[in-house]
Amino acid sequence: MLQTRFLPDELVYDGSQLTTHWPHRVAGLTGDCLVAFLGPAGVPTENLVDLEDRRDGKPITAKRMLHLIGVWFGRTLVETVLRQRLYVLRIAERLHRRSVTVTVDGDDLYVPSQAVERRKLSVSIATVSPLAGLIHIGLNDDPSGAPVPAVGLAELGVSAGDLGHELLELFEREERGLELAVSKVRAVE
Repeated sequence: MLQTRFLPDELVYDGSQLTTHWPHRVAGLTGDCLVAFLGPAGVPTENLVDLEDRRDGKPITAKRMLHLIGVWFGRTLVETVLRQRLYVLRIAERLHRRSVTVTVDGDDLYVPSQAVERRKLSVSIATVSPLAGLIHIGLNDDPSGAPVPAVGLAELGVSAGDLGHELLELFEREERGLELAVSKVRAVE
């Protein structure tokens, strides 16, 4: 069962949090878990997991984001990427309910813009450690300093804290639903 926690203090996301036992160190959570927190993003290129961004020297920066860090033990990279994409789609669904127009491109969310083709709302990565699948999803709240055209939740009229709490509840239900779906069927030959 997925454990969740919204951390009360703002933290700087620098990529070092994307490790198997970080949620245990900061929130005392063991097992599959999802931690949310608010704070700036400043990921230097040496901490980037995305090899193309690392090669191109594209750090991740924003003045303030809603961060989600997830850990699922015993998961493959494919399972983790699929979970990441499911979560991104669910976030888009929640934003649509708030009358925010977003488009999904792979594992990222964008908002249409008059000035440029689109502005980026999120960053997202999935990876694995020897023990677990790991996900970071960051939603801009104040995208100041972002290296690409970006938009933030504040500009869209969405409270990052409220959305974070709502997403934790939603993903807990989603994970319970996944567990039920797996446990209620029989194998076929």
